[in-house]
Amino acid sequence: MKIKLFIILSLMTTLAMAQKTLTLEDVMSGGSNWYNLQPENKYTAWWGNVPLETTADEVKNLVTGKTLVTVGQLNEIAGEKVVRSGHTVRFPYGGQPIAQVQTANKRIQLDWKKGNVVWSQAVPEGAEWQDFNTTSRHLAFTRQGNLFVLTADGQELQVSKDGSTDGSNDIVYGQSVHRDEFGITKGTFWSPDGQRLAFYRMDQSMVAGYPQVDISQRIAGVTMDHYPMAGETSHQVRVGIFDVKSRKTTWLELIGAPDDYHTNLSWAPDGKLLYVFELNRDQNDMQLVAYDTETGKLEKQLLQECHDKYVEPLHGLEFLPWNTSKAIMQSRRDGWNHLYLLDVATGETEQLTAGEYEVQQFVGFNKKQKCAIYLSNAEDPRTSCLFSLNLEKPRCTMLGSPEGVHSASLSEDGTMLIDRYSSPTVPRSINLIATQSVRSRRPNLVTNILTAKDPWQEQGYKIPEITSGSIKAADGVTDLYYRMVKPIDFDPQKKYPTVVYVYGGPHAHNVDARWHWCLRGWEAYMATKGYLLFILDNRGSEWRGREFEQATFRQLGDIEMQDQMEGVKFLKSLPYVDAERMGVHGWSFGGFMTTNLMCSYPDVFKVGVAGGPVIDWKYYEVMYGERYMDTPQTNPEGYERCSLLGKAKNLRGRLQIIFGYNDPTCVPQHTLSFLRACEDAGTQPDLFTYPGDGHNMFGRDQVHLHERITRYFDDYLAR
Repeated sequence: MKIKLFIILSLMTTLAMAQKTLTLEDVMSGGSNWYNLQPENKYTAWWGNVPLETTADEVKNLVTGKTLVTVGQLNEIAGEKVVRSGHTVRFPYGGQPIAQVQTANKRIQLDWKKGNVVWSQAVPEGAEWQDFNTTSRHLAFTRQGNLFVLTADGQELQVSKDGSTDGSNDIVYGQSVHRDEFGITKGTFWSPDGQRLAFYRMDQSMVAGYPQVDISQRIAGVTMDHYPMAGETSHQVRVGIFDVKSRKTTWLELIGAPDDYHTNLSWAPDGKLLYVFELNRDQNDMQLVAYDTETGKLEKQLLQECHDKYVEPLHGLEFLPWNTSKAIMQSRRDGWNHLYLLDVATGETEQLTAGEYEVQQFVGFNKKQKCAIYLSNAEDPRTSCLFSLNLEKPRCTMLGSPEGVHSASLSEDGTMLIDRYSSPTVPRSINLIATQSVRSRRPNLVTNILTAKDPWQEQGYKIPEITSGSIKAADGVTDLYYRMVKPIDFDPQKKYPTVVYVYGGPHAHNVDARWHWCLRGWEAYMATKGYLLFILDNRGSEWRGREFEQATFRQLGDIEMQDQMEGVKFLKSLPYVDAERMGVHGWSFGGFMTTNLMCSYPDVFKVGVAGGPVIDWKYYEVMYGERYMDTPQTNPEGYERCSLLGKAKNLRGRLQIIFGYNDPTCVPQHTLSFLRACEDAGTQPDLFTYPGDGHNMFGRDQVHLHERITRYFDDYLAR
């Protein structure tokens, strides 16, 4: 018996000794071993209503397992090696055996049954943004500020001629406008038949330029970013419609002021109207407007939404496939983002979803059952689950697991979807799910494609304990959710240096119910070095309703810090938290929060690392800054109170500021002005910069950055 016990203890000791410790090379996306520690994955696609697995060498039917075509066959048909892996292949036409691939210089469609090239198109020389329409096979693209269309038969049509070709970007066509706010991610929008192209024209010539220094050349040069700061002159946007057949452009006669916002362009299914959500510069008055696409004239104003703080349109219309007189729209008019059914003839709306939760994404339609498929956090604010809502019968069904954070892609008719999700204990699960709305709560048809194992555990790494819970906000009522990462080999009898990681701003969150509670790799690395990490989503962050987000209106930083200090109060109640060794770190809005906390609570935070921080909101851009703060002219007290320049004199702990030397988002003026204020006040921050990098660091710079951050805490907090 003693011998057996000795053997067991010896094995346990050996296993414990064999466990590996995570490094930055393991946990950062630019690290040499990062890819090997990602959960197992499968690439998938839809061929009409047929779900496909697209592996490195072949494309298979997910249900039958039958191979449709191999990479070798596609290359043989093309007559050259154009396909390197199956997941780069597209299947644009359901029911037709056509695969589409793209190389650096051409786009090719191949018939794998007949074994021939169906169609090909050379990518235009110098093309930048590209928008290909599968229906017409026309390609919209930009080149040096101008917009072009390459027709399916190879004719290159120049849509605009006055775009800036000198690199100044004074006038640009077909690009994202309004600095990517309001859900805008591109500047071209094809009509349903692919024969007409709606596009943005942005005139920035009146906007002051921000100088960015280029040190890559022998004598440093300067490029100018058109950066409209809060309260200053903004750019002007127009919307045009180019008809490929007639070669003519029609300009919409947009209502409102020249610097209003024109967002979420949506084509009517018959192409006769273009719908635009138009927002005044003050962002408190939004109108949905329809324009005649033949004349550009105003057809009708369908609805108006106003709010004393702000209205933020983020989603275009989604027309019902079975009734094109109605469309799904999203609105926060009742305080939560929900789906509404809009009658485009009358402008009347009917609320489809309701409750104290947010619809996070409209996924699409089940055309056969007339259902809307969407993601929401109705189950828990930290989750994002799938639902099917029957639009003709008041019935809603959850699809798939009620746990975790999901994403989905629908089949052509919407009767099936491929659901990808992870939960705190499941790194990745991929499932094929039927989307029908049913009366019972029984699960819909589910075929599990993959449930990945924990790669960290499988490869023998030590994993910290990661938990999530809630505390009350500073108002004593609102629940705030946190993630806590305890040190490796945690001993509750010890006291540990603690780092609060913070973001805190709108349109972002840090805590949700995905794998390891949305753990960041750097947090796991810090846990291996003996730190406790605490991450709290304060009021002002996303997916908690309008009142939760707008609590910070005109006073960015105040409410957020109050909530973060409730987190500090919670931490101080824990016997294993060393309140004398407390640090804080964050990037962007989190850099603003880090600097603010270091200067506002110098007795609490000993060390901070602020990345790419906002320092003074009057240096930030018009669209974001004025939404949350109004203008410096209308809210001078708020801008003065929220500026960190006046707080520079309060800095007592060790603060390192890190920024990209060519940051176009939080321009270097923020950091430089804070350094000047500290110099004038006699306080001593530290500085590190990444020349040539923008707002974030990528590749190997990610590893270097987090080594830099870690060393700072090691030097000044760990001891």
